[in-house]
Amino acid sequence: MTYRLTKKISYLSFVLPAFIIFISVIIFPLGFSIVLGFTQWKGYGEMEFVGLGNYIRMFSDPVFFIGLRNNIMIVLVSVFGQIPLGLLLAFMLYRKMVARSNLFEALIFLPITISSVIIAQLWNRIFSPVGIFTALMRTLTGNRDYIMTIVEDQNLAILPIMFVLLWQHTSLFMVIFLANLQRIPNSLLESARLEGAGEGGIFLRIIVPMMGYVIFINAVLAISGSFKSFDLIYSMTGGGPAHYTEVIAVYMYNTTFVHQNYGYGSSLSIIIIVFIILSMLLTRAVSKAFKVE
Repeated sequence: MTYRLTKKISYLSFVLPAFIIFISVIIFPLGFSIVLGFTQWKGYGEMEFVGLGNYIRMFSDPVFFIGLRNNIMIVLVSVFGQIPLGLLLAFMLYRKMVARSNLFEALIFLPITISSVIIAQLWNRIFSPVGIFTALMRTLTGNRDYIMTIVEDQNLAILPIMFVLLWQHTSLFMVIFLANLQRIPNSLLESARLEGAGEGGIFLRIIVPMMGYVIFINAVLAISGSFKSFDLIYSMTGGGPAHYTEVIAVYMYNTTFVHQNYGYGSSLSIIIIVFIILSMLLTRAVSKAFKVE
């Protein structure tokens, strides 16, 4: 056996298992979903080819547009809420603006370590008619009959979920920013202090520009995660009431596995992928426009 053949076999022994897993777990399901998106199938029996029928139905489906609106709102709270707040908290820890910073960091990071199902049950208890929020509002307003009705409003029912997502996932971006802040030379910040810059000026004029590429990466993570949001929302509301808190991923799950409409559910999954790709391309274009490197 020649050296070149031995080298090829060694390469294949490392690459081939991962390649097979990639094909099996990513490429094959994706390709099968694309095919299913053009059919009507209940998971058994013959597939009925319907062409673009599922996509035509989708763009006349009011529940789909409710889910899309809610997904966009979650994207906005992720990109313009979680990321800036995570950067601010990381800067506060990096500059040691809080006492017992290790305890502060642990408390902020704690929500991301807890199961989303448990978090959903916790906040359901808080927002319930006999929960902490209701009791607090009754105390503050003096109205003993106060009941939280925001979940009954089609346009506002998603807000409690957005708040919980902000509370849970901000810590992830905080840790990413904090790790990258350690790479900034301390002498640079001290020089700025000697020149008379305050902490606000250092944050806006030095930290934010130097964290530009990290902000872009976090934006990509936030957008992709927002369109895939499922576990917390499904555990809190299941998309209800009356689809007011529906997102596309929850609608796809219910359509596919509850109502056994695999064709329409597959077309919804493909649309999620398309929206993620388009959002990433838009984020990339914005980063290039601002010359983020």
